[in-house]
Amino acid sequence: MAREHHLAVLDMSHNLLSGELPNCWMKWQSLIHVNLGSNDLYGKIPDSIGSLTQLQTLRVRNNSLFGNIPASLKSCKSLWYLDLGLNEFTGNIPTWFTHLSMAILLRSNKFNGIIPLQICELSSLLVLDLANNKLSGPIPKCLYNITTMVTNTVDEGLFMSYFRNWFLVPISVRSDLEDLPLFMKGQELNYWHALKFVHSVDLSNNDLSGPIPLELVCLGALQSLNLSHNRLEGNIPSGIGNMKLLESLDLSGNQLSGEVPQSMSNLSFLSFLNLSYNHFIGKIPLGTQLQSFDAFSYIGNPQLCGDPLPNKCTQEGTPYYGLKSMEDKDDDDFTSWFEMGMGIGFASAFWGVLGILFFVRRWRDSYFRGLDNLYLKVKRIC
Repeated sequence: MAREHHLAVLDMSHNLLSGELPNCWMKWQSLIHVNLGSNDLYGKIPDSIGSLTQLQTLRVRNNSLFGNIPASLKSCKSLWYLDLGLNEFTGNIPTWFTHLSMAILLRSNKFNGIIPLQICELSSLLVLDLANNKLSGPIPKCLYNITTMVTNTVDEGLFMSYFRNWFLVPISVRSDLEDLPLFMKGQELNYWHALKFVHSVDLSNNDLSGPIPLELVCLGALQSLNLSHNRLEGNIPSGIGNMKLLESLDLSGNQLSGEVPQSMSNLSFLSFLNLSYNHFIGKIPLGTQLQSFDAFSYIGNPQLCGDPLPNKCTQEGTPYYGLKSMEDKDDDDFTSWFEMGMGIGFASAFWGVLGILFFVRRWRDSYFRGLDNLYLKVKRIC
């Protein structure tokens, strides 16, 4: 690999490659697309990767690479797709990501610190996946500055400029270069030929805290939002119903509270919802969408009631802050008293019989004589 080459595409993904990445990328300056994903590579990304000034996509997903993201990557001004997911990278998320235009996938690493505000400068960003790291602090309020996530429009001129060298890519590998792995709707999905049609933010499984920013509901073009398994608190913003293109919403495993906003019933495209294990209270708003999910979407909120949960509410529009309705409670009280009565009756009868046998000699002699006769009969049979 030390010789100079004029390759445009290097795709060695899904092999059994092992060892460290070579530090000779300055010999490959014509590379546009690099895919080394799903191998057994380890070590750090060498600084010479910054020599690839024409690089547009870099994928090293699912290896054992570690260390910080090299600062030399900021020299790759044409880079618009970066996938470092499922590795062991550490350190803070760089603040120089402002030229990464469309997709940042850093899932399942060991990044820490806060989400840098510079992320908000990526006005053309379509996919942001920072899940399964050690990020802390609040969710940036400025995410509404990401224009493509607000207006559902993509600058076609900008988009096509990234494919100006597309004719150099063999047709047989183009589909692999357009592969977009995302965790949506509770599962991993792969999208082909659809990058500009997918708008997704996944910040799940971190240590983010504070409320869900009110500004987040301005991201009306989002199709998937996953904030699950953090330490978020407060209410769901009432304007969440404005995110009308949402297909997948996961807020599970936080410390969110208050009532489920009525506006959520306006999310007509929503096909996956998980609000489980929070502190929501009151009645689930009526609406075709919210009642179409099973009870597991709401489990772990003991003060939540209404369909599809088995917990009933006392009356229309007035939630009962408990696990059961009054009718169910009355049934349980009757059952408890019945069981208690049965126990007391059995104990009384038992000790009554023993008392009679103890104090009335004639009854006691007859009882034990009967036992002796029964024993002799059984003995003859055997």
